[in-house]
Amino acid sequence: MPHIIIKMYPGRSENQKVELASRIVDAVMDILKVDIRSISLGIEEVKPEDWAEEVYIPDILKKGETLYKRPGYRP
Repeated sequence: MPHIIIKMYPGRSENQKVELASRIVDAVMDILKVDIRSISLGIEEVKPEDWAEEVYIPDILKKGETLYKRPGYRP
């Protein structure tokens, strides 16, 4: 605990993904006071044409009560 999933468009470099994961893991350890061994993080790339169906509708629109940061767009 916790397991973090980042969904984003393809196109970021491997270095960007590694740095993003590292910074998020650091923040989770600091804020939640958990050991690095208890954190897992995955990055899923979703094509722009699939975003609404695979992310926006199921993860944002239908799970609005779980969002702590809402997007400023609508597909």
